Amino acid sequence: MIWRALYALATWTALPAVLLYFAWRGRREPAYRAHWAERLGAIAPRRDRPIWIHAASVGEVNLAISLVRALRAQRTDVPMLLTTMTPTGRATAHRGLPDDVSVGYVPLDTPDATRRFIRRVAPRLGMIIETELWPNLIGAATGQGVPLVLANATLSADSARAYRRWPARRVLAWMLARFDDILAASEADAARFRALGAVHGQVRVAGNIKYDFQPPADLAARARARRCHWAAASRPILVAASTHEGEEARLLDIHRSLTRRYPDLLMILVPRHPQRFDLVADELSRRDIVFARHARGDAVDTRTSVVLGDTLGELLLFYAMADVVFVGGSLITGIGGHNIIEPAALGRVFATGAGVDDWREAIAHFDPAAACIVPDDQTLAVWLSDWLADPVARDEAGADNASRARAHRGALQVCVETVSRRLGVVDDDAAQSRYVDD
Repeated sequence: MIWRALYALATWTALPAVLLYFAWRGRREPAYRAHWAERLGAIAPRRDRPIWIHAASVGEVNLAISLVRALRAQRTDVPMLLTTMTPTGRATAHRGLPDDVSVGYVPLDTPDATRRFIRRVAPRLGMIIETELWPNLIGAATGQGVPLVLANATLSADSARAYRRWPARRVLAWMLARFDDILAASEADAARFRALGAVHGQVRVAGNIKYDFQPPADLAARARARRCHWAAASRPILVAASTHEGEEARLLDIHRSLTRRYPDLLMILVPRHPQRFDLVADELSRRDIVFARHARGDAVDTRTSVVLGDTLGELLLFYAMADVVFVGGSLITGIGGHNIIEPAALGRVFATGAGVDDWREAIAHFDPAAACIVPDDQTLAVWLSDWLADPVARDEAGADNASRARAHRGALQVCVETVSRRLGVVDDDAAQSRYVDD
């Protein structure tokens, strides 16, 4: 196909620039300078034929961790490899997975790197989380006979519109045709995949794995202990999670306005990307806000107005400490919002901004008063103030959010059953000779 040849040429041409970008970014984030061989598919050959699961970054990795645990409960004999794109995803995987699950970077999408990776890993099955689709990677896998499953498959209305244009539609249809199973997160997602070329027999509505989120058993106890440690057992707490550039300043203005009515309101501000932690700390300093950097171990006391959540892997704990939650990536356009299911499942009322295109369908499952899409900053301030003023109603609404989230569980089991069924076919096929080491 002409487009594949042009795409291959484009990836080869772009490779030096991508590596230079990693080197440049590594000046501030040294992890980007590590494991470059993996980025080129140059890993040690394997003979154990693992299940290969790919998860782009932190959000997808958290889903993959749940999936690995569920698979392990049924198939303790099958080795597993999880790949990701980002250092934060890799760190999250190492923290959340058993030591015997391998973790690495997915290769950059050049023909050589992807073929080398597939030949050396020789996976018995590949599972890609959400819609992380790379033509050369998919082509290399199916070229070596690897069954592919697209799990928690999502496609927003905006993305579907973009894919309808040529040549994107042709490329997407080619990639979708190479999956054995497409497990859509919703009926709307399934309809969009079918409209863009997926065969009806490939696509099943499995539901969203995010609803199968199971908090650690000790989370509530740890949240109470942290509140006490911070002298905040009775202080109202606002968690502003997964924020982006252009959001923190606005949220700090809202927090300042709220402290006129709630002078002891503590805000836990959690930027989405670690490379922005220092920038947000500088903004807090410029405003003369009394704040604590959590990663530095700063003391939190009754004078502390803001805690900067500049660590990885603690957002669930912060949600469990919260009275009210704002989920970022939504006051600005182009991001689409972030996971609203976690605070809902933990029994918290939450709000997002209007730029929450990727999560509108999920938010529609909840009472709009307790899961609010706010049109502007003033409305957000009023919404927060109203819920802070009524703890009894807030707890009831939070419990309703948790109940609605539980009602949508089940996607994880569908994924596990699909993988088990595909593994049964693979295990009956002894044609291991189709894999050749580089």
